[in-house]
Amino acid sequence: MTIESIQEEIIDEFSMFDDWMQRYEYMIDLGKSIPLIQDSNKTDENLIKGCQSKVWLNAELKEDKVAFTADSDAIITKGIIAILLRVFSDKKPKEILAANTNFIDEIGLKDHLSPTRANGLVSMIKQIKLYALAYETQLKK
Repeated sequence: MTIESIQEEIIDEFSMFDDWMQRYEYMIDLGKSIPLIQDSNKTDENLIKGCQSKVWLNAELKEDKVAFTADSDAIITKGIIAILLRVFSDKKPKEILAANTNFIDEIGLKDHLSPTRANGLVSMIKQIKLYALAYETQLKK
């Protein structure tokens, strides 16, 4: 599946819910299913700066695709990173770098987060793109 088609799926899924309480519950459920980061990777180096809660994100290049694992100490934040991992994990670095994140606005996520959580979301996306940039550079060598 392409990044765009996954984003469309997420938009469709969020549109099925009547209110934000249901959407938060859905995000919490998504957070329970993410590929968890190994404890050995829960380091300061993998900690996303700018998040109110602790979020660890690790990336590995497997067969020219970036595989992400993550965890958070907050259930909503874990749901947010789960959505991002669903979109960007197991994609080529070039695809990640070229992708937009308009789907976040379309599902209304940014509007329903506290300012510090919204900053954290931006930091998560930035870190995902930085990993992709690093791996894309590596692949070009």
